[in-house]
Amino acid sequence: MSDAAAIAEPAPAKPPKDRAAFSFIFITVLLDMVALGMVVPVLPQVVLGFVNGDAAQAAHVVGALGAMWATMQFISMPIMGALSDRFGRRPVILLSNFGMALSYALVAIAPNLIWLAFARLISGAAAASVSTANAYIADVTPPEKRAARFGLLGAAFGAGFVLGPALGGLLGAQDPRLPYYAAAIFSFANGLYGVFVLPESLKPENRRAFAWSRANPVGTLKFFLSKPALGGIAAMRFLEGLAQVVLPSTFVLYAAHRYGWDTQQVGLTLATVGVASVVVNVLVVRRVVAAFGERRALLAGLAFGATGFCIYGLAWRGELFWVGIPFAALWAMAGAGVQAIATRKVAPSEQGELQGALAAVMGVSGMVGPLIFTSVFALGVEGKLGADLPGAPFLLASLLVACAWMIGLRVAR
Repeated sequence: MSDAAAIAEPAPAKPPKDRAAFSFIFITVLLDMVALGMVVPVLPQVVLGFVNGDAAQAAHVVGALGAMWATMQFISMPIMGALSDRFGRRPVILLSNFGMALSYALVAIAPNLIWLAFARLISGAAAASVSTANAYIADVTPPEKRAARFGLLGAAFGAGFVLGPALGGLLGAQDPRLPYYAAAIFSFANGLYGVFVLPESLKPENRRAFAWSRANPVGTLKFFLSKPALGGIAAMRFLEGLAQVVLPSTFVLYAAHRYGWDTQQVGLTLATVGVASVVVNVLVVRRVVAAFGERRALLAGLAFGATGFCIYGLAWRGELFWVGIPFAALWAMAGAGVQAIATRKVAPSEQGELQGALAAVMGVSGMVGPLIFTSVFALGVEGKLGADLPGAPFLLASLLVACAWMIGLRVAR
């Protein structure tokens, strides 16, 4: 790993200027999210092809694959965070992008579920670019501007999920595996972009030696225990992360079962979710944080998120599901607020470890979330919850975000 990083990273130069550096990382995250967004509408379709079209069995398989992906992410994120504190953000982002390209290519040619599972393990291990991008932003942005910058970075996520699902839906209508070929090309191109354009953000004097005591899940727990101010943030992020899993793990199956939607309709809906996210992150987050502060933005965002998920779960018609999209999009205010609050509580040399630790917490939620939500969905559609209740996973997500709001009252004091 250190040899690869040494090859990927040029000799230390002057740190990139604030605005230019942010533009670079914005494009990197945008390309990464486009690739990810393309495969979201079609993974369940690929799985259905291996289980003879059995929706309940497909739900369990998708949940297991999601848990495997999150487990690898949980293990690798602290390592990636510690490596980025040692070698810089650039080489970690590059390795992540090329690893994701490999995983997408493997899914595209997978002949069976075992091959598919192996590809998902590689994907989980390589999925480090997002947390490293957050550390990158903390490197190049003054504390008072970070909430706005994290909000704009969230716009890259949203834009990726506008372009990605729309493109994935169109390609998936031809062949469910076609989006994986395209995603592999996007991720590889993203890596090449980073090789030739992406500058390093971490100053040599802010780097620190790599230590396995920090680069593991147990070290992550010790990191939070050593900083009591971060404990509540970790708990809140866990609940939020758990709730976030509901859409990618159950939406495709949910929309097909409850509304009879095809791949194109699913892709269009996810693209609309992305548009709403872009609008909120670009036009709302910065203004709300400036006018009301990080704490109120955090709490308002959580309240809107809980409302949006509740609408999703209760919507008995597809048109009503769309009503929940703007409410769920306003949840983005919480993410920008909590990231800004968290980065103020650690030193510059700890930003990578912080983001790796927060990502590991999200990884834990990602491990258990797919299993929980797909199981709840299966129980709901099989009538084992007392009635046909396919929206049960979204109602559970609403409850989790409401609990995060209660923790947020204390965290953001």
